[in-house]
Formats: sequence, structure tokens, C-alpha cells
Amino acid sequence: MNNNIDTSTASTTAPRGRPIRVLLADDHAVTLWGLRQLVDSTYPRMSVSGTVSTCSELLSHPALAETDVVLLDLSLRDASAMDCVPRLVGEAGVKVVILTGDLNPSHHRAAVLSGARGIVLKSQPTEAVLDAVERVHAGEVCFDGSLMSLLLDSLPGVPHASGGTKKDKQARRVDSLTAKEHQVVQVMVAHRGAKSLTVADALGMSEHTLRNHLTVIYSKLGVQGKVNLYFYAIEHGLVAAPHS
Repeated sequence: MNNNIDTSTASTTAPRGRPIRVLLADDHAVTLWGLRQLVDSTYPRMSVSGTVSTCSELLSHPALAETDVVLLDLSLRDASAMDCVPRLVGEAGVKVVILTGDLNPSHHRAAVLSGARGIVLKSQPTEAVLDAVERVHAGEVCFDGSLMSLLLDSLPGVPHASGGTKKDKQARRVDSLTAKEHQVVQVMVAHRGAKSLTVADALGMSEHTLRNHLTVIYSKLGVQGKVNLYFYAIEHGLVAAPHS
């Protein structure tokens, strides 16, 4: 994981009320140290409620009751994250973001089906970790479109992509967008041709956060770039075509 801490775009907006309390779970001491420095550097937006290296420590940690989001490695010293996630979500009532170097999508899928609300790879920029914690805390999910496709295909009552029509597949892509992502698409269409800063200002977010949202949106919808997103949104009824 890249531990170069750059929160210049991630920490521009102070939180309302108390910080988001994050409990860190990883079996590498160096990673835990780096994550603590990263999260604490955003204070008062976020703060670290504790650090652990095993599943048993995590589930019995005294700060768990006061924690908002657990940032959890897929593999701890004594167990897999999949052994912890259902209890964290069901019993402790916290939200879980998986931070992992494991590239196996089936493991990511299993973690999300267990109750995790986000997946971040350790190879991603540090800003992606903070963004995932904030988005999951706000009630969103945070994982890429390929994983979303796997999840949708596995849900009961949802036709498998290979057995459905092209229209069914596109409908699932659109349905995979969160409310915030729908809002981003709407504002992008309304401000077609505008600079990213103008669009970000209209959404009340930083350019960095806008780029993160667009990356996920492009992946979910299977499009590349703002122009293609514009025509996709019009064609599939995400927004009405703006008046010329």
C-alpha cells in the first residue's frame, strides 16, 4: 500500500458533528501504522478508534461499540475477514470497508455478500481509502463495476448476464448506480462541456471526489469519457436531454 499521505483534496470539508470513527484491522504492523497516520491526518473529519491484527481482537475490542466504520484486511492472523464481517454488521452494527492486496474477484464478491459495503485495493491511492470510508459511512457502497456485475448476476431472481437480453444487462448497469452517482450523471449532462471544477462546485464536492465518482460510474455503465457518458445517459433515460 502506498503510504504517501496526501489529503490536500480529501480534507477540505470539515465534518458536521463528531469525526467518523474508524477501527483498523490488518495483520501487518507497518500497514496499521501507515493507516493510522493517514486517518488521523484528516482530523476532525475522521479519527482512529483502535487497531487490531486478529479477528478475535476485533470482535472483542472495547472501542467497537463506538466505531462507525471498520477498515478490514481480507486476511487476519487468526481468521478470514469473511468470519468477521457478518458479526461486525449483524451484531456490532458497524459498516465495513475491505482494504486488501488480494486481486481475486470471487473473494471480493464473498466479502460483499457477507456484508462489506466497500472494497479498496492496497495498490490504489491513499485518497481512495479515505473516499471509501466516507462514502460507506454516508450509506453508499464503494466497489467497481465488474464486482457489481458479479453481485447482480448472483442475486436470486436476477437473470444471469449470459441468459438475459442486452436491455436487461443495461438496466442492471443503470440500477447499480447509487443515488449520489445518479446525481453526478445528471449534473454532468446539465453542464455538458463545462470544466470539472464547475461541475464539482455544482455538486458541492472537490474535483478529486468528482473524478472518483466518475471512475466508478464509467466502470459500472461500461462507458469511457464524459462524451460517451452524456450520450449513454440520454439514450438510457438517466436524464432528459437538455434544451439547446
